[in-house]
Amino acid sequence: MQEAILTINIGSSSVKFAVYEARAPEPVLLFKGTQDDRALIIHDPAGKPIKDVMAEQPAHEAANPALLLLDRVESLLPHHTLAAAGHRIVHGGPGFSAPVLIDGDVLSRLDALTPLAPLHQPRCLEPVRQLFAERPDLAQVACFDTAFHRDMPALYHRFPLSREFEAKGIRRYGFHGLSFEYIARKLDRLDLRVVVAHLGSGCSLCAIDKGKSVNTTMSLTPLDGVMMATRSGAIDPGLLLYLQRAEAMSVSEIEDLLYHRSGLLGVSGISADIRTLLASADEKAKEAIAQFCARIAEQICVMATAMNGLDRLVFTGGIGEHNAEIRKNICARLEWLGIAPPDETGEDHPGRIPVLTIPTDEEFIIALHTMNVLAQRGN
Repeated sequence: MQEAILTINIGSSSVKFAVYEARAPEPVLLFKGTQDDRALIIHDPAGKPIKDVMAEQPAHEAANPALLLLDRVESLLPHHTLAAAGHRIVHGGPGFSAPVLIDGDVLSRLDALTPLAPLHQPRCLEPVRQLFAERPDLAQVACFDTAFHRDMPALYHRFPLSREFEAKGIRRYGFHGLSFEYIARKLDRLDLRVVVAHLGSGCSLCAIDKGKSVNTTMSLTPLDGVMMATRSGAIDPGLLLYLQRAEAMSVSEIEDLLYHRSGLLGVSGISADIRTLLASADEKAKEAIAQFCARIAEQICVMATAMNGLDRLVFTGGIGEHNAEIRKNICARLEWLGIAPPDETGEDHPGRIPVLTIPTDEEFIIALHTMNVLAQRGN
């Protein structure tokens, strides 16, 4: 029987998964889907729904969504054996710069990084724990969002702090690396200076020069950078001191504010969903959208500066891929830079910087890395 790989991609607002046949040189998609508290939805590679996967789960499975997912997946693999589960792990910290087979020690070290990604790391690690408990013989591989940025120049990965802190692992790591790695593979040429804007519930930008990460907007944590759905992005660090001293806010209260009550939701007071805000006539909704687009446009310039120029601008992620109005708004702020209107061919605007929309596929990168880790283990 052919071997298959399950990929589990838990983001800040979604759970995506896919199953690939482990076929060299690249994994081949068998099916993919989404899972939440209400339903498990699976599509074939052509996007056609696979039936009989939305039945109500048995009571004993409701408390173990990873086992529910695994059981449903294996029921759809009559000619394959599941060889491994590959996981998107948001933070690899200073100790993990490449995909790794997970054991008890690795799991403990990743768990210790939770303070650096409190919104993401526990959710990423929960299915790992569940599968260890229920399927201890199933190989599990951690694929890190921070790994793609690991070789950024010191100019961009070092904080302007005393070097003693860098020795403790306090540095700019960057995130969304699996997405940026996929986009780098999809570019038409390698010798390009590209800014990729991954826009979704979480948002970050990356400067990619000749296929390598040079700079990115997120840093030590996924809280830094541009304004997001509910996260503030970069703010004056003195504000945090003020909130503690003048407002007597605790660390937990400040964390809740910055992660859950800021960004689009905080500015608009209406919603964190960009679609809701675009449909609203409320001035606060319009202000939130304008601020969101302005911050992204600013950071496109910052990323281009890190490469001494720009050859392509790429949008990806849920908002970046599906919302033409946001792409147009951002690009209109950059006409002076030579940015062409989005989603039109380079021939339409000769001499201007092309703007592309490329759907990301983090699951493919997870499957590819998992397949390679298994191959290395077998050698």
